[in-house]
Amino acid sequence: MRFGGIVALDGVSFGVAPGRIVGLIGPNGAGKTTLFNCVSRLYECDSGEISFDGASLLATPRHRVAGLGIGRTFQNLALFRSMSVLDNVMVGHHSRTRGGFMANALRLPQARREERATRDKALSLISALGLEALAATTVADLPFGTQKRVELARALAAEPKLLLLDEPASGLNHEEVGRLGALIREVRDRLKLTVLLVEHHMNLVMSISDWVVALNFGRRIAQGSPAEVRSHPELVKAYPGAA
Repeated sequence: MRFGGIVALDGVSFGVAPGRIVGLIGPNGAGKTTLFNCVSRLYECDSGEISFDGASLLATPRHRVAGLGIGRTFQNLALFRSMSVLDNVMVGHHSRTRGGFMANALRLPQARREERATRDKALSLISALGLEALAATTVADLPFGTQKRVELARALAAEPKLLLLDEPASGLNHEEVGRLGALIREVRDRLKLTVLLVEHHMNLVMSISDWVVALNFGRRIAQGSPAEVRSHPELVKAYPGAA
């Protein structure tokens, strides 16, 4: 993936096994978020292949990616700030509904059934993430850490098989980071998800990941178990003072 003369991703290749939490780490500018944007089809990569569930993602229109089973959160929150927590989470389930514009405009029985099912799904996720007391609250009125949980609930509402988490611990305090790690593992186990996690908080990555991939200057420099990657010479070079 190139941006003018800058090579953001250079021959990066790795796999994410079903049911695993895979941590994607690297210094600022390593290409982590660019890779996420290629997987979720926000960017068109210049060459290479991205496969999901045995099919090419590059042949899939970007508006179909969520329907395939890929959900994500964003490094900078991408919530509807003037809407309530409940409405934000309900939007996340839109890719799983089948009613068209006319069915919803005319409030046909199918559309009403889908809306009730979507609301029930959203309320269940809101409860699971400890947000039930805030369901009617406008997102803009919530603390940053709570908004992070709302965005996670919205991503889960799409019923993903693969969940992409882009710096979920950004802006959280030490106690919140600890709770987040436990929450990610709980969500993975309860919903049988696969998780690809971009994060600068190394303690979080190393404590919850089954496998870790390290990037630097757009290239993969290491991959393996957390213990293997933590002591890899290339990673120590990439993070001055890591030793």
